[in-house]
Amino acid sequence: MQRPTWLPSYLPELDGLRGLAILWVVLYHCDPLLKGTWMHRVAEWGWAGVNIFFVLSGFLITSNLLGTRDKPHYFHNFHARRALRIWPVYALVLAVVYLNAPWFIGTNASVMGAIKAAPWLAYIFFVQNLFHLALPPAIGPTWALAVEEQYYFLWAPLVRFLRRPWMLATVLTAALVCSPLLRLGVHPWLTPTHTLIHLDGIALGSLLALGIYTLRLSRRVWLCAGLGAFVLGIFAAATFAGGTAFLDSALTLGFAGGVLALMATTGARNPLSALLRRGLLAFYGRISYGLYMTHIMAFIFFGWFDLWMARYGMAGSLAVVAVRMTVSTALAAALWYGFESQILKLKRYF
Repeated sequence: MQRPTWLPSYLPELDGLRGLAILWVVLYHCDPLLKGTWMHRVAEWGWAGVNIFFVLSGFLITSNLLGTRDKPHYFHNFHARRALRIWPVYALVLAVVYLNAPWFIGTNASVMGAIKAAPWLAYIFFVQNLFHLALPPAIGPTWALAVEEQYYFLWAPLVRFLRRPWMLATVLTAALVCSPLLRLGVHPWLTPTHTLIHLDGIALGSLLALGIYTLRLSRRVWLCAGLGAFVLGIFAAATFAGGTAFLDSALTLGFAGGVLALMATTGARNPLSALLRRGLLAFYGRISYGLYMTHIMAFIFFGWFDLWMARYGMAGSLAVVAVRMTVSTALAAALWYGFESQILKLKRYF
C-alpha cells in the first residue's frame, strides 16, 4: 500500500474545511442566542461539525499509519506525536478549570474540593465519555478527544499487524454497521457521547484512507465517487435518515464524500478551493484545536457580559455572540502562536 502519486502529502483545502467545522461547532454553542434569526437554522446543526472533524482525523491519521507501518519505532513515533498534539492544551484546560473552580465549576466550589472530587483517572486515560460523570461544562468538549484516543489506541496496532487490506476494511465496516445499530436500541450503559455510538465518522475516514492507498483509481474516478457520496449523504440526511439513528451515518457519508472531492481537486483553480486554501477559514483551521478546547471556557468566563446584555433583547444576544466569537478566537490564536505551534516543532524528532 502506498499513497497515490497524484495526492500530495499536504492538502491545504482540508485546513479550510477544518476551519469551517470549528466555526460551525462554536456557532452551535451560541444557538440559544440566535433563535429568531436566520442563523438559528444553521447553528442548530452545528453539532455535525464534530463529525467533520472525525472524518478528517480518520483519514489523516490512518494515512500516516499506513505510510509508516513498516518503519522502525512505529508505535513510539505515533504515540509521541499524538501526545505532543493533544496533551499540552488538554492539560492546560484541566489546570485552568480546576484552579479556577469558582469560575468554571460553581460559585460555591473550592479549589481543593474540586480537585479532590475530579475524576482524574478518567481524564488521564481519556475515558470520561464512557461513564455517566457530571463533568464541568468547560470540560465537555473533551468527549471527542476521548473517542479519538480510544479509537487510535486500538486502531494503530491493527494497522501494524493486519497486513491484508481486506482485514482492515472488515474491521472498519463492522464499526460502521454497529454504530447506528447501537443507537437504535435503548442501552442504559451507553452515554450520549459513548465511543461505540460515534464511530461512523472516524471509521469512514479511515476507510477512505485505506481505499486511497489500496485501490489504483484515477483522480477523476475518485472525484466522481466523492461527489456522488456527498449528494447521496446529504439527501439521505435531509429525507429518510433525518431524525433516525442513521442521521449521523448519512451526514458522515456526505462529509466523507466532500473530503474525497476536495482531495481529488486539490490545487484546482476555483472559488471554493481558493476559499478553503487561504484566508479566514484556513486561519480557523490552524487554531481549530485550541478553539474547540477553550471556547466554552471563554463563554463561561465572560458570562457576566451575557447577563449585562440580556436587557437589550435580540440586539443584546447578537452582541453576546459577537463578543464570544471575538474573545474565543483571540484566545485560540494566542494559544496557537504562543504555545501549540512551539510545542509541535518537537514532532520533527518523531
